Amino acid sequence: MRTLISFQNKKIPVYVTEQNNKKALDKLGEVMNRKLFTGKNSLKNSLRSLISVEITGSEATLHTYNEKDTLTISLY
Repeated sequence: MRTLISFQNKKIPVYVTEQNNKKALDKLGEVMNRKLFTGKNSLKNSLRSLISVEITGSEATLHTYNEKDTLTISLY
């Protein structure tokens, strides 16, 4: 399933593979905002160039413009 979230004044598509996605989407927004301020530089760069997110189970894969910057983070 595909949905859009607003992050840094951009609409980011989020692809979720499980049915219970409300909790995962809420947690994703919380984790991304926290990591933008407290994360390492590589994670901050990934969040700034984010083009889409794929949630599988308790992990979110952050896809960026540069494929080298694509990361997977834990939501829980």
